[in-house]
Formats: sequence, structure tokens, C-alpha cells
Amino acid sequence: MMIYKVLRAAEWAQLQADGLTQGAPVDLADGFVHFSTAGQLATTLSRHFAAEKDLTLLACDAARLGDDLRWEPSRGGDLFPHLYRPLRLDDIAWSRDIARDDHGHQTGPLE
Repeated sequence: MMIYKVLRAAEWAQLQADGLTQGAPVDLADGFVHFSTAGQLATTLSRHFAAEKDLTLLACDAARLGDDLRWEPSRGGDLFPHLYRPLRLDDIAWSRDIARDDHGHQTGPLE
């Protein structure tokens, strides 16, 4: 199963330069890297990135993240994937820009 992380341009550039990241400011504050499933991604984008541009979508295979990935209740009791270690560049299966148009963010097809 693929899970997804949204990064701002500077966060994505830093991950590419360093090879790993502790995540965005919200991740640092919470102590884990927030991910979303395909079904949760649209709501994550609208709640946390509504007016933002220059976003990158990262896809990771949940099984490859091992025991450091935990599924924990969040919005409305829905289980969200949380990574309790830095996200490494080699964890990422693929990445792409998230387009934004008059209808909101467009992620393209999700697996």
C-alpha cells in the first residue's frame, strides 16, 4: 500500500540535499512524520495546504517502512500512518509536483 507525504518546495529541496528529513514544522512539533492514505490525501491538502502552491507529493510503500510506521487515530478516529523516524530519500518510491488550479490541488493518479 502506498502512503503519501506533502512537502513544500523548501522542505523537498532540503530532503534532496540532506538525504533525510524530520519533516515539516508540524511533524517536528508532533514527534513523527505525518502521512496520508490515498483516501485521506484530498482532505489533508484542503485542510493544511489550501492556498499553497509549489507542493510536492511523495509516495512511499508502507510495508518498506517497517515497525517505525504506526497507524494511529486522528481526524474523526480515522487511522493515519505516522513515521517515527526520519524520512529518508531512499524511502520514496516516486515524487511529483502537485498542480493547483481553480478546482484545488491536482495530485494525478494515486496507487
